Amino acid sequence: MFPNHRPRRLRTHPQLRRMVRETVLTTSDLIYPLFAVPGEGIAKEVKSMPGVFQLSVDKIVEEAKEVYELGIPGVILFGIPEDKDVEATGAWHDCGIVQKASTAIKEAVPDLIVIADTCLCEYTSHGHCGYLQVGDLSGRVLNDPTLELLKKTAVSQAKAGADIIAPSGMMDGFVQAIRVGLDEAGFQDTPIMSYAAKYASSYYGPFRDAADSSPQFGDRRTYQMDPANSREAIKEIELDIAEGADMLMVKPALSYMDIIWQVKQACNLPVAAYNVSGEYSMIKAAALNGWIDEERVALETLTSFKRAGADLILTYHAKDAARWLR
Repeated sequence: MFPNHRPRRLRTHPQLRRMVRETVLTTSDLIYPLFAVPGEGIAKEVKSMPGVFQLSVDKIVEEAKEVYELGIPGVILFGIPEDKDVEATGAWHDCGIVQKASTAIKEAVPDLIVIADTCLCEYTSHGHCGYLQVGDLSGRVLNDPTLELLKKTAVSQAKAGADIIAPSGMMDGFVQAIRVGLDEAGFQDTPIMSYAAKYASSYYGPFRDAADSSPQFGDRRTYQMDPANSREAIKEIELDIAEGADMLMVKPALSYMDIIWQVKQACNLPVAAYNVSGEYSMIKAAALNGWIDEERVALETLTSFKRAGADLILTYHAKDAARWLR
């Protein structure tokens, strides 16, 4: 009797499909990004990211409570300082915006994991991720001097209550520099989630609206990875593992699921995928135009990241996904 094998037998009923499902997305997989700004009572929607807001610290606390109640285990904090300078002072100052937000969240919701994005582009007057040579308009960041700024930033974030440090500037040696700084300051137990494979992607556009972090000149291609490369990603993660990373991240996620898979196969550390702003905004825009079913497309997309090997997913869909998964 042809055909002898009928895979459709296991698709005949919703509960049967559920029983044999190979990949299961849960709320525990999600991390929600938040953007902290100075002031009070501020909740300003990001025009290019419907449903995402720049929030003052009091509003961040309200959001953190909601996130925790939805069962999402953690948030990642980005900051927009009141003033910017070439020293990225707002990134490492004890009264920096991320430091204030971290302390406030941990006081209000102590069991919510706070991840601090450890980068400098939001805080520098030129919008690049570290020191530049005086007069250089190419955006070529000075690597080793920038490591000292990242070290200071990570320590100040840990002092403020951040549970995890997440360096994202793609400086060579940044994991080791931060690990040394944290250990010397007594934060031996604070883990590092490295943006190990971060590509120079065009998908970041809406984020730069949210974080006010567009470069004033040049671009970031001298330090973020070429989107055409995959072997280089494995080299980057091997270096970060050797330097003491506890978790690894691939960013972006949607066009880089092959990289997520390769990273997962190459290491035994938890792997995070960042479902970035452009990916989120494309789904939102199509849904607002009635072209797609937002819930089904967003959950399918998030599940695909997990199927590719992601253990954790940083996503602006996190709150909606938590509700849908209920």
